[in-house]
Amino acid sequence: MDLTTLVNISFCILLLLFISLFFLTARNKGIATLSVVIVISLLSSYVALRAIAGVEVSALLSGPAMFGNIPLKIDPLSAWFILVISFTMITGAVYGLNYMKAYIERESEITLHCISYVLVNYSLIGVCLVNNSFVFLLLWEILALSVFMLVIFDGKNPEVIKAGINYLVQSHISIVLLMAGFLYYAIKTGSYNFSAITQYSANQSSLAGTALFLLFFAGFALKAGFIPFHTWLPLAHPAAPSHVSGIMSGVVIKIGIFGILKMLLLMRIDYAVAGYFILFISIISGIYGVMLAIVQHDLKRLLAYHSIENIGIIGIGIGVGCIGLGFTNKWMAILGFSGALLHTLNHSLFKSLLFYSAGNVLQATHTVNIERLGGLIKRMPSTAILFLVAALAICGLPPLNGFISEFLIYGGLYNWLYSAGVISQVAIIFALTGLVLIGGLAILCFTKAFSIVFLGTPRSDYKEKIEETGKLGLVPMYMTAALMLGIGLFPSFFLKALQRPVNQFTGNIVFNMNLIRVGAIDSLATISWLFLGFIILIIAVAVLRKLATAKKEVTEGPTWGCGYPYAGSKLQYTANSFVRSYSKLAKPVLDIKKKEDEITEIYPKKKHYATHPFDKVEKILIDKPLSLLNRFTDSFLFLQNGRLQRYILYGIIFIVAILLVPMFFQKVISMIELLKTL
Repeated sequence: MDLTTLVNISFCILLLLFISLFFLTARNKGIATLSVVIVISLLSSYVALRAIAGVEVSALLSGPAMFGNIPLKIDPLSAWFILVISFTMITGAVYGLNYMKAYIERESEITLHCISYVLVNYSLIGVCLVNNSFVFLLLWEILALSVFMLVIFDGKNPEVIKAGINYLVQSHISIVLLMAGFLYYAIKTGSYNFSAITQYSANQSSLAGTALFLLFFAGFALKAGFIPFHTWLPLAHPAAPSHVSGIMSGVVIKIGIFGILKMLLLMRIDYAVAGYFILFISIISGIYGVMLAIVQHDLKRLLAYHSIENIGIIGIGIGVGCIGLGFTNKWMAILGFSGALLHTLNHSLFKSLLFYSAGNVLQATHTVNIERLGGLIKRMPSTAILFLVAALAICGLPPLNGFISEFLIYGGLYNWLYSAGVISQVAIIFALTGLVLIGGLAILCFTKAFSIVFLGTPRSDYKEKIEETGKLGLVPMYMTAALMLGIGLFPSFFLKALQRPVNQFTGNIVFNMNLIRVGAIDSLATISWLFLGFIILIIAVAVLRKLATAKKEVTEGPTWGCGYPYAGSKLQYTANSFVRSYSKLAKPVLDIKKKEDEITEIYPKKKHYATHPFDKVEKILIDKPLSLLNRFTDSFLFLQNGRLQRYILYGIIFIVAILLVPMFFQKVISMIELLKTL
């Protein structure tokens, strides 16, 4: 079955779903949507696996006369991203089927939600598939609008609408930047096809190419969430339903990474200069993202800032790979791009799992305010264990997948040392310090999140009985966790799949399994297995202890209250007190407002203490310009005075202006032409 046939089949399936959604019950709408997502994902994965295996997958789709036939091609890079997208979209749809039971009565909204979800899936795969800039931008716009509709599902909440509009505006800024770059090449070449960009770039100076690449980078960075283009992300992720947050963080922001990598393949640039730029902005993104994540009180907002952190880690890998190409250092190039691409998959897995876990907590307790939670491990054991697994993975600890991809990036940096000059050594120290800080702060953040949410005793009275989510909600979570463990234990299998995508960047530098073994991948697998054995040993000891004490009488009593007569939740760490020392150290960088009542008693009565973290970059780039704009527009409020006569006068003035302004310019042009003749 060729690519054109598969595209036509998937398009027909899409139309059938849209028609059927208006005749199905709310529950059946979800089942139909899940079925279509699975079919589209399996079809696209089939051709993607062929491309990963080395089979050329391309076709020419008939298109309108304005831009001709549309070239379709799945190269190994596109194939890798299609596989990442397909898995996460399937798990998101399965989880969403369970999650959306709480909204079963909102039938019309569920219809729109289902349509939007399938369009996101279709447009994400389409972006990876098309090789025409016009169609690429069209799919980019469909993606932006579809995600917007998913985000504002709870449209009765003003904060949700605000977050959705923020996302939509910034998505269109991204489209404008990309449009400017693509139009430049279309004007120069007379073609919208990507092949024309490559042909034109071959004769273009690397300096001009690098300048244009930075334009494209800004456009794609807005979607990916690099600092300072991240401000939509911490608002949209918490506002969306949890399965939508999972796919947004798992694959939607990754399409920005795909765009950056795609332009690296299409354009002739100075790889060293571009690499240094990407490396710098990525380190800042990683550090700043995790620093802000630590002080958040909203669990989903905390996870959103960790998406910025992990985009930074992926960017560090891309930067290392580009510098390796610029300095013809094969190890840097291979390890950098391999780490970036593998971490793209890894982050898609553990971040979607974290958002699904947060969704379980939200539906069980009706809050994601960390300060109000606690003790959930006894009532939601599966969610707690899965959250812990994902937390260990995102911190880069063995035997899970984050350990492998982050080690590859470390390996690229250490290999840079062999050929580094003075400036490069400074960059290496900066990058290594940044990665170490990111890892250490991530451990602090997730120690806080897991312990405050799941351990101890509840910090507030839950109004309803807390129960574990349904089996349908846990199935995709266990699937994701199993794949995460598989990557950690069998990294060579996944790195084999990365050979052809990485070879697209390295060119004559062949990436094979011998290089993988020299890169210590076999040793990493051994470390993962040893850690797994250690974990199994701990579990075995716990089981043996339980069996040995099964017949003994167990007495329970209150936890020692450190001399206080009352041992309750008030003696536990709060989320804020857990990171108090860190907050003091990070105060020069972060903007944290505090409201507190002074405590003077030994046994204090009820006191008020609250902290509100703010994003300084958002205040500078978004809040202040909007404030200035509001001041400017407020000066014209006198025009809106409620008098019908004046509104009619405005209309007359507008019509007269339309008639007179062209005449005025025509007279000016005539006078200029007359002066030229003189």
